[in-house]
Order: sequence, then C-alpha cells, then structure tokens
Amino acid sequence: MATLQMLITSSLLSVFVAFLYTLVVSGQFAKFSKLELPQGVTGPESAAFRGLLFLTEGPFTTVTDGRILKWQGPNAGFVDFAYTSPSRSKQLCDRTTDPNLGPICGRPMALSFQPTTGLLYIVDVYFGLLVVGPNGGLATQLAGGFKFLTGVDVDLLRGDVYFSDATLTFDIRNTTQPGFKPDSTGRFLRYNPRTRQVSVLLSGLSGGGGPAVSHDGTFVLVPELTGNRISKYWLVGRRANTAELLLNNVGNPNKIKQAGRPGEFWVADSPGFMPPTPLITPQGVRFNSNGVVLQTVSFATQFFNKTISLVQEQNGNLYVGSRGTNFIGVYSN
Repeated sequence: MATLQMLITSSLLSVFVAFLYTLVVSGQFAKFSKLELPQGVTGPESAAFRGLLFLTEGPFTTVTDGRILKWQGPNAGFVDFAYTSPSRSKQLCDRTTDPNLGPICGRPMALSFQPTTGLLYIVDVYFGLLVVGPNGGLATQLAGGFKFLTGVDVDLLRGDVYFSDATLTFDIRNTTQPGFKPDSTGRFLRYNPRTRQVSVLLSGLSGGGGPAVSHDGTFVLVPELTGNRISKYWLVGRRANTAELLLNNVGNPNKIKQAGRPGEFWVADSPGFMPPTPLITPQGVRFNSNGVVLQTVSFATQFFNKTISLVQEQNGNLYVGSRGTNFIGVYSN
C-alpha cells in the first residue's frame, strides 16, 4: 500500500512539475515591463547574464554609444561596466547617437560570458572580437580587421568562441543609407583561445545575427538575417565540420540563444525588415534542435514596427533587445 502511495505521489509530482514548466516556459508571456536605459542612451542590441541558474547578475547590455552596461536593480538602474574603444571618452561619446562617432566610441553588438572564468566576450562593429575580465573596464582586442561583427557565443565545454561577420563589404553605417542592399559575403568564424587563431568555418552567408552553441557542445546554430534561414554546423561525430539547413523561410532571424530547456532555442525574428515592407512584425520563436517550431510570441504591441535583435530567456522571463529602443523589454507569465 505504501509503495502504491509513493507511486501515486511520484506521478502527481511529475505532472505538477510538467504543469509548472508549461506555465513558465510555454506560456504566452503576457506581462510586460521595461528595464530603462539611462537618459539619452539607446540601442540595447544584446544582453547576457553572468552566473548560473538563479544565481545570476545582469542583464549586461550593449548600447549605441559604445558601452556595455550592467543592470544593478531598479534603484540604481544600468551602470557602466565595460567599453571597447581605447580612444573613447565619456565627454564625447556618452549618449551619442551619431553613427560617425562609432570608430572613436565603439559599437558593441553582442555578448557572451564564460561562467567558469567570468570573462565576457564581446563583438564590436569597429573593434572586432574582444574580451574583458570580471571587473569590466577597457576590453582587450583578440582579433580585428572585420567589417561588421554581429554575434558571439562561447562553447562552455571547450572554451572556443564562435562569432558572426555579416559582410566583407559594408559596415553598420551603410545599412541606413538610401538604396542599401545586403550581400552574401557573411562568415561564421571560430576563435581558439589556446592558439589565439581565427578560423573561417562558413562563408557566403546572407547577413549576420548571432550563433548559439548547443548545451552539449555538439553543434552550433547559425542564422542568416537576410537569407531567412538557420543552419546547424556540426562540431563532433561523422558530420563534424559540415553544415545542414535546419529552418528555412524564417523571418529575418537575428541572434539565437539557448532556451530554458536543453535542446531548445529562442531566435529573434523581424518579418518585414528585409526586404522592407510597410509593417515589421517582431516576434520570438522557440524551436528545438530538430528544427521543430514549438512556440511563437508576438512583441508587436511594445515594439511596434521595430526590429528586434535578441530574445533571451532567463529564470522564466524573456528579455528582448532592439536597436531602436531605449529599454530592454521583459516578458513574463
């Protein structure tokens, strides 16, 4: 009898846990709030959290004026953490939105922490791949000479750093010029911190975005923002060093991030962005490692007709970044 009761209790507990997971991860994230940037600061393109599980700090975010900011709670808000340009001055750069100051002030685009070391890897449009220590400050350049880096992710098992270069021919300032047309010269790259060498893994990609390493380190997902597709690049096994199409006809996929459940991911989509249509419809899409779409969450109300660059799940919430806002959106259930 006791054994039967234990089995029933165990079954009920399993159902309850599954129900909680459905509420937290698979809900529609109807509750919305904002993490406001400091006055005059815009463009939270990316976000990252330091630590594991519920013992995390952040989010840390990249902004238009060249800084990486850290969220210190509702009382302090966002404060300075790091920057990418050795020639940056706060007097000239803080709160600037002048794109022509980018080569002086920097423009970081994406972040990824190495939890065991506390190192923060950064890609910057003008200063390439960089890293900064746990205390922040001026980041150290690891690799330069790129035109338009857009995304980065660290392989937590091996320590390799994967990043995306949107193009060989233009930089971020060209994208807002009349008649701009993207090309297919993007690349997917790997930085080996042991040899300090950069390898080109894929070329001829259509647009940037941000790659995501799987939780078990077997593959990396690579988006093509203007190619409207996501590929899987294998790291191990008989298919190692080859790529296969995972999702096609995806609406301008930008940065990809691991979801709360192993084997699942979120991608920031902005259908209507490129080629341009009268209305952009920003949304987050959750999918699994087999390319099955599990959930779509619309952000059109709070990010009306704006592109989004990031959907980051953390502790049951979605953190949404956009180049066109002065806040990070937080969606919860």
